[in-house]
Amino acid sequence: MNLYFRLIWLFLWRNRHCNKIDFLDTSRLAYRALPTDCDINFHLTNSRYPAFMDLARTYMMAEMGFLKRFLKLGWMPIVNAAEFTYIRDIKPFAKFEIETKLVGWDEKYFYIEQRFVSARGLHCIAHVRGVFVCKGKQVAIATMLAEVGFNEPAPQLPPEVIKWKSFLLLKKECNLPSPTGEPMEFRAAS
Repeated sequence: MNLYFRLIWLFLWRNRHCNKIDFLDTSRLAYRALPTDCDINFHLTNSRYPAFMDLARTYMMAEMGFLKRFLKLGWMPIVNAAEFTYIRDIKPFAKFEIETKLVGWDEKYFYIEQRFVSARGLHCIAHVRGVFVCKGKQVAIATMLAEVGFNEPAPQLPPEVIKWKSFLLLKKECNLPSPTGEPMEFRAAS
C-alpha cells in the first residue's frame, strides 16, 4: 500500500521538481527502506525491488522531459522481461538510491539497467527489456526515438545484456511449439 503513496508523491512533487537529464544519462531516485518494505528476514523483500524500479523508470522519463508527452500520446511502458542479481541486503530504515539508465535498444525493445546502491555499496543490479504500447499496438523504436529527438547511433549494448538477449531467445525457442508440430530439441547455447 505504501508504494501507492510513493507513486502519488512522485507525480505530485518529485516530477515537478526533478533534475533534467539527457536521453542517455543516469537518473537517481533516493528512498528509505521502511519496515513495511521488509520481510521476516528484516531486509527489503525481493518483491519490492521491481515495484521501486517501476517508480524509478517513471522518474527517469520525467527527468528526461518525456513523461507528460508520452502520457498525452497514450504510450504506456510495458516490461517484456527482467533479470535481477541480488548482492547484499537492504536493512530496515536504510537509505538507498536507484540508478536508472537506458543502455540501448534493438529493432524491437529498449533495455534499461537499474542499480540499488547505498553507502554500503551495490545491493542489486537489474536489467529490464521493454516496449511502449499505444492502443494495443507496439510503438516502433524508431517512432520513439523520433519523438524524443534522438538521432545519434544507438549505444553498444553491454555484454551482459547481449548474453541475456541470447538467453531469452533460447528460452523462447525451447518453450514455444515449433511451427512443424515436432518436439523441439534442446541446443546448448554457445
